[in-house]
Amino acid sequence: MSPYPRRQVLGTAAVLAASAALPLTTASGADAAEQVDDRSGGRDWVPVPDAVPVPLDSLYDNDGIDTASARGGDFDGSGYTFPGEELPAGRVEVDGIPFLFPAAAAGAKNNVVALGQRVELPKGRYLSASFLTAGSYGNASGRATVHYADGSTTTGGLGGSDWYSAGGPLSAPYRYTPDGSKDEHAVGIGISEVWTDPRREAVAITLPVTNPAEENKTSLHVFALSLQPVAQGRALTLRDAHSTNSLLESSGAQSVEATVVNAGTVAILAGDEVSVRVDVPGARTVEPARVRRLDPGEQTRVRVGIRNRTGTAPGTERDGTVAVRGRGAQVTSRKGPLTLGVADYQPTETSLSGHQAPYWFNKAKFGIFIHWGVYSVPAWAPVGVQYAEWYWDQMQDPTNPTYAHHRDTYGADFAYDDFIPRFTAAKFDPRAWVELFRDAGAEYHVLTSKHHEGFALWDTKVSDRNAVKMGPRRDLVKELFEASKRYTPELHRGLYFSMPEWFNPDSPWMGHAPRNPYTLEPLPYTGYTAGKDFVRDYQAPQMLELINGYDPELIWCDIGGENDSLHVLAEYFNHAKNRARPTEVTVNDRSGIAFHDFTTPEYTTYENTVVAKWESSRGLDPRSYGYNQETPDSAYMTTEEVVHALVDIVSKNGNFLLDIGPRADGTIPEIMQTRLRETGRWLRVNGEAIHGTTYWSRMAQLGDDLRFTVRPDKAFYIHSLAEPGSRLTVEAPVPIRARDKVTMLGHDRPLNWTVSNGALVIDVPAAARKAGRHAWVFKVEWHD
Repeated sequence: MSPYPRRQVLGTAAVLAASAALPLTTASGADAAEQVDDRSGGRDWVPVPDAVPVPLDSLYDNDGIDTASARGGDFDGSGYTFPGEELPAGRVEVDGIPFLFPAAAAGAKNNVVALGQRVELPKGRYLSASFLTAGSYGNASGRATVHYADGSTTTGGLGGSDWYSAGGPLSAPYRYTPDGSKDEHAVGIGISEVWTDPRREAVAITLPVTNPAEENKTSLHVFALSLQPVAQGRALTLRDAHSTNSLLESSGAQSVEATVVNAGTVAILAGDEVSVRVDVPGARTVEPARVRRLDPGEQTRVRVGIRNRTGTAPGTERDGTVAVRGRGAQVTSRKGPLTLGVADYQPTETSLSGHQAPYWFNKAKFGIFIHWGVYSVPAWAPVGVQYAEWYWDQMQDPTNPTYAHHRDTYGADFAYDDFIPRFTAAKFDPRAWVELFRDAGAEYHVLTSKHHEGFALWDTKVSDRNAVKMGPRRDLVKELFEASKRYTPELHRGLYFSMPEWFNPDSPWMGHAPRNPYTLEPLPYTGYTAGKDFVRDYQAPQMLELINGYDPELIWCDIGGENDSLHVLAEYFNHAKNRARPTEVTVNDRSGIAFHDFTTPEYTTYENTVVAKWESSRGLDPRSYGYNQETPDSAYMTTEEVVHALVDIVSKNGNFLLDIGPRADGTIPEIMQTRLRETGRWLRVNGEAIHGTTYWSRMAQLGDDLRFTVRPDKAFYIHSLAEPGSRLTVEAPVPIRARDKVTMLGHDRPLNWTVSNGALVIDVPAAARKAGRHAWVFKVEWHD
């Protein structure tokens, strides 16, 4: 793993967060929970007011955009800036929302560094406030406050993804350095959305307090703001309608995606017969999307299935219309270019950008990471401080504890490669592994095919430095995948692949070939013949061996660096697409190019929902991914910590890739097995609130203890990370109506509930509290 993952992340995430606004009506009991503010008489659709861009010129205090001819800006406190040539100026539409984007005039300020400034708003009733934001020196976030004319307030998360880790809805392929040259690395700006209470007239928003734009300090930058007024009555609008290269799991049809927003004051129910279709020459809708439940102010992502008509070649571009119908009438539509069918991928950023994380990956939520290699032999690092899998690199540094540990334990003449014969995998039972992953409730697994040490766990033909030629003398990747296919076919299979190698003599990441760290005498790179073009003759062929020989559904690259990823990933996607039974595959953001399907924070998470797909990874170990024999059982994550991390990540649109580190003989430490099985027991009861769910568009969490997930059109879930008392009070606009049923998963009896003063109050009997463990999940089952 990378010790600086943020600087390896090459994609962006549009951040979505919401305030704890109150529902449109309040009620004193369940029978009064209907939302009845329907000024259209309950029959007709009303138009949605245009969004209102809010000028921020008077608040701009940072010059973060330069051009080649107009320099002088300093976005992040270290002299770097966005390239104005690659960004728009003036009125621009981003994901269907109009903004006023600042120009890159010489010396002009063009963004606000969030330090608690008050933004005055045109007085009105709004559903949401959308911001164009970016973070410098990390993902930045804080609490924004919405002020209303009656003196009341609501708060919500406002954030921005690290500009250097992001492509974003607004992106550039490079940035300007302090000396005026180009740093060829993608930078981006995303959307962050704060929901407002449409019952009250909003007058201002106070920005969060982050840091001034200084080197090594995380700051939130705001470029633009747009408000969405509420429509009084029954109203829907569409955002970000576009064709994709993804296939629907139900029919195999090409997916056209759009976001449907309830911009009115009336709930959308099954009786409204809301559907979304595509009308485009050359293709037909074979699987319309339907919206059966959408409360005021909420939004849902829908997928419409289309197929090309005879004679329409894959990749044909045509202007088409995505239209929403309801109650027998067309409600709203968006027109624009659509790509019909999925053409073969070309080795270009533009072509690869049509790919996205497959729907199975979005639904899976929970995966098992497996770090296993030669580093599993010494299996040593200071507990909670260093990665054990970085042993070889860390023993090079005389100031690192590993340097002395290795000398004192093995002797100064014992080379790292002398560990290879001790990496035996003698007790490796691949069936037991995959059945453990299944019992843990995971839906995919990712094995390190090759870590930074350069030792391959498969039968690679381009080097003898592999587990078939030495060490275990077994194809470990093949054995695991074959066991998974046979015994747990429901699990998706993935492989980690390190792009560079620390001491590969043809391209040493650390600057030198293998050497004795105590004498600095050169050492062999066992099994490897030097003299190759590292990328052309070695790295790319190894990746293609894995793609064509093992059919991984996920490739988890690491570090980036020099690569031929454009060609390799084009081959990967085409190989999966053109099989007799097409497979949807995915790749992360560390392959060394800007393109990616998902981002990969490690040992951390986000404070708010991130709409662009992401996956957080960490070990059960407090720091290490590889097995660390120094770590006592008491230092591993508890089951409660695993469950809480899973719930928190899923509520914010992430997947959780939880790592285990097997020993060198292939046994999985008992403490790791116990934690996985206990997590699986929780998921057997509560998994319906995790797998196949999506985030709540209003907010991810309320306070420290409550998280939310949604099963579209079916149910809403409230996760309490603390054991509730006799009553659970949820001071949030929970989508609930009089005929809905509330239960606690694991306790089948319906629970009594009321809505009072904008809060949902659930009676929780002692039997229900006793039935829960780690996290208590309350289900609002929707009934019209």
